[in-house]
Amino acid sequence: MAIQVESQKRPEGSKPNALRRSGLIPANLYGHKGAESISLVVDAKTIERLLKQAAVNKTEIELNIPELEWNGKTVLREVQSHPAKGFIYHVSFFATSPD
Repeated sequence: MAIQVESQKRPEGSKPNALRRSGLIPANLYGHKGAESISLVVDAKTIERLLKQAAVNKTEIELNIPELEWNGKTVLREVQSHPAKGFIYHVSFFATSPD
């Protein structure tokens, strides 16, 4: 069973650190339309749960972006974390199948 993750489009001009302070992790979705990418935000608690269950490039994740009416299968492509503090500051998803 795929892991379900809901995300939102990242607001235009939003600052990544401000997003993190408000409990959101910046993310990107690649591969859904050629070279295009979508800037997203995902709730930090959702990401923490996700990382306990998912392996990078292996685990299928059902990504849902309600405001774009996009829903599809993805894998975690990259997880960036702070080298000293260990908190996650960015994740990348890669679409594995066309919607």
